[in-house]
Amino acid sequence: MSTSFAWGGPITFKPRTAGPVVPSTLMHRHTPPHPPPRIYNYNPFLFSGHGKADSWQPVKATGPFGGNGAGTALQMTDGTVLVQDNAGNWYRLTPDAFGSYVNGTWSKAIPLPANYGPLYFASAVLPDARVEIEGGEYNFFVGSETNMGAIFDPLKNRWKPVAPPSGWSQIGDAASVVLSDGTLMIGNCCYSVQALFNSKKLTWTQTGKGKADPNSEEGWTLLPDGTVLTADVSLPGQSERYDPSSGSWSSAGSIPVNLVAGSEIGPQTLRPDGTVFVAGATGHTAIYSTTSHKWSAGPDFPIINSQQYDVADGPATLLPDGHVLIPASPGIYQPPSSFFEFDGKHIMNAATPPGAVNDSSFNWRLLILPTGEVLGTDGSNDVEVYTPRGKPLRSIAPQIVSVPTTLTHGSHYTLKGRRLNGVSQDNMYGDDVQMASNYPLVRITNTSSGHVFYARTYNFSSMAVASKAVVKTTFQIPNNTEVGAATLQVVTNGITSTPVTVTIQ
Repeated sequence: MSTSFAWGGPITFKPRTAGPVVPSTLMHRHTPPHPPPRIYNYNPFLFSGHGKADSWQPVKATGPFGGNGAGTALQMTDGTVLVQDNAGNWYRLTPDAFGSYVNGTWSKAIPLPANYGPLYFASAVLPDARVEIEGGEYNFFVGSETNMGAIFDPLKNRWKPVAPPSGWSQIGDAASVVLSDGTLMIGNCCYSVQALFNSKKLTWTQTGKGKADPNSEEGWTLLPDGTVLTADVSLPGQSERYDPSSGSWSSAGSIPVNLVAGSEIGPQTLRPDGTVFVAGATGHTAIYSTTSHKWSAGPDFPIINSQQYDVADGPATLLPDGHVLIPASPGIYQPPSSFFEFDGKHIMNAATPPGAVNDSSFNWRLLILPTGEVLGTDGSNDVEVYTPRGKPLRSIAPQIVSVPTTLTHGSHYTLKGRRLNGVSQDNMYGDDVQMASNYPLVRITNTSSGHVFYARTYNFSSMAVASKAVVKTTFQIPNNTEVGAATLQVVTNGITSTPVTVTIQ
């Protein structure tokens, strides 16, 4: 089929072919493979907020992404950030000696297998610290709904192809979530089936009985009770919850406002108060209570220059102070975008990066950093960092219960603590992008020099959000960690624990 968008010529897509025998399928609009044309040229350094509260500043090192631009970003457990170029290449952003990502450096990472360059795909950091990606609405910018997948092992520094679930000819722009027990679940782009990933055997088991509509365009939010919430797109006004214990879906109630336009919806973010904030493609928002299991209408996005702003595909990040940072733009796939913060009651203006004048909400990606800042990519080489205005909520900070205090280069240790997975997946978007960061990082700061080192974490005993249980993680001391007195902290979703004094030898 060929579809034309407001700013471009026809884009050709391969037709969606027959798949497993499941409930009815629906044909949906495709998200454009490129951001809107760059109408305005700008120098990002002239607009830098230099780290002031509620401001953006560019990563100083020149982005290496070329014409493809920067896309999906994943927080690696060694403190680096893996960023894709919207095709087959990945690049690593390493913070400087003092932990600054603004002053960090880019390096080329191992590319994907030669025939795989997805855009709008499922992705997750697994409990063993490997990265799994699945599907893609596009492959090297050609519409395909590919069923390819790959898993990245950071120790072996290589990608390995992963076969699709049995009978799945397409995966496409799949929704995905890492469940509380650490199992990755993905949804077929075009049907109402899901599959669970066995990360040891690299195999799949089908799940998801009773899904009322296809998975297309949905976002999945992990809730404190371990179930998964989605606001249906193919059945606007309805919602569902997936129960891992039964492998089935059931109704989560009716949504009081319409959130769907052009077969699109915005992100759905779990907040510290136990509510899920869902942004709509209509300008409306809705709020789901995980305690009462009821929906209510939220505040509308503003009308700017006689245009209703909305989030027809787009990201959101839970800030350390509990606010939700989110871009919105007029209509569907149209620039410009503006940034806002939702504080639980109100949608407030937030600082907007200079490139937003060229952007729609859909081409932004947002990732919370260990510093509490937010990394923003928009399909260009201008990678920006946002400094929030609020202070971290100490009530949701990770807490170290036990950790060895004498640590040796290259050795592996066990850390136990509470709230190591935070209160939310934190970084949300929907079926096109998943960049969850609800897992612990271990940061070591040398007392004398102030230099920062991240110890690679892995083997998380749980991925449950807003849990009071004691969770374990293994961490390994890098060989370049400076010896002597230091402090050790756990960082989850940009919030740090109280430091523990340690000695590195």
